[in-house]
Amino acid sequence: MALKLKKTIVLVGMMGAGKTAVGKALALRLGVPFVDSDIAIEEAANMSIAEIFARDGEAFFREKEAQVIARLLAGRPGVLSTGGGAFLAEDNRRTISDKGVSIWLDADPDLLWNRVRHKTTRPLLRTADPRATLGEIHAARVPVYARADLSVKADPAYSIEDMAGRVIDALAARPDVLEA
Repeated sequence: MALKLKKTIVLVGMMGAGKTAVGKALALRLGVPFVDSDIAIEEAANMSIAEIFARDGEAFFREKEAQVIARLLAGRPGVLSTGGGAFLAEDNRRTISDKGVSIWLDADPDLLWNRVRHKTTRPLLRTADPRATLGEIHAARVPVYARADLSVKADPAYSIEDMAGRVIDALAARPDVLEA
């Protein structure tokens, strides 16, 4: 059964929730483009997110992130993976709601830690106790992520394909976004 995407699907959630991996699988299944907003920002700036944070600070990064998300949502429908902090900004939430649909990939702190603990590309986790920092960030962000249009609970037993399927299942309630 062919599915037609009418609005961009915007995946939100914590670092390590699977936004990029699930987003790529979802885009492939739907036959639409996939874009990772962090990669788009890095390409536009010609430097890594960590370098942007170090050189220009988080506020500058968030401003550029909002510009890139708005530009990407203005294009044809696809799947957009956002950075973990993107959905925290009210302007981003409004833009996403106006132009697409937000889906929170809801993963618990233990699952997130298992996925990010060996990565050195996470500037917010460059602390004396990164595991505790991750827990604090998670606790602070969950109430905001809960404002997403839809949510899909992650489970360590789910494959990337399983999660992509669960996102499609969740979208069944949104014929304004995905049409059979």
